[in-house]
Amino acid sequence: MKLRRHPLVNLAAAAAVILLGLLGQNAQTQSARTIKIVVPLAPGGGADILTRLLADHIRRTQSASMIVENRVGAGSVIGSDAVSRASPDGNTLLINTPNLVIAAHLRKLNYNPLTSFEPICKLVNSPTVIAVNTASPYRSLADLLDAARAERGKLTLASVGPATTLHIAAEKLKRVTQADMTYIPFTGSGPTVNAILGEHVTAVFAEYPAVAEQLKAGKLRPLATGSQMRIDSLPEVPTVAELGFPGFDVEVWWGVFAPALTPKETTSQLADLFTKAVQAPEIKEKLITLGFYPAIMCGADFATYLRHQYEDYGQIIRDANIKSE
Repeated sequence: MKLRRHPLVNLAAAAAVILLGLLGQNAQTQSARTIKIVVPLAPGGGADILTRLLADHIRRTQSASMIVENRVGAGSVIGSDAVSRASPDGNTLLINTPNLVIAAHLRKLNYNPLTSFEPICKLVNSPTVIAVNTASPYRSLADLLDAARAERGKLTLASVGPATTLHIAAEKLKRVTQADMTYIPFTGSGPTVNAILGEHVTAVFAEYPAVAEQLKAGKLRPLATGSQMRIDSLPEVPTVAELGFPGFDVEVWWGVFAPALTPKETTSQLADLFTKAVQAPEIKEKLITLGFYPAIMCGADFATYLRHQYEDYGQIIRDANIKSE
């Protein structure tokens, strides 16, 4: 006797075949998915080095396909604008610095740094240092500030600038200490360091990695760190806050962002990927060697931090009448 299959059974079997086909196609799509990380700053710089280090680790350990694209121009604005307009699917990300919130106070943008992105995580900090040439008569920050108050405008304070985190740091130092020093901008860390080594400027406000070798070699003398905490490799150097200016805290940070409206599930998965990469022992060791200190802050906490930075930097920019190039 020949058994007949019920039509509903036939339909269910056909549906199962279609569903398996779709699932297989979806799995293939996911495995082939490529995440692009846009670095809006020059190749070879801190943001580029950090991004490639993390992307390579994630690629090797999480089987995620990641590419890094440098889109340079307008102080990170061009790359940031491109990511703000990207599809909010988690496939296009941005690595940026405080440039993201600074630029909005200096020029008209097509995006809002606080609403056009989903802040995924602040990843690392790079501490800042105020230093002088070892031939300088100033052996402490107090010495430098006293001289600046006595000879208003005569002493010079240099940094990468204008309109950078370090320029803002220099202006903030001048305001909270009431020390009148003339600000001198340089186009990069190299020219800034050369200027202080050549005694063409009185002092520099620099990222620690930019002056670490000169400090170790005894060519420069650190007077204070502008960061909230002392630098591990300079434990004897006090913070500006410790020297009588509580709340002073200027660090260069690097964070990762997605376009606004990226689903929370996606941003959470991305936060997990980057957090694990930064905290991996071999990566953490490399980061610290390069002068990047892990400082993970994700989601709502990072969003709050960004808003505070936006307001704080905006006030200093207005008070100092800082202009873009």
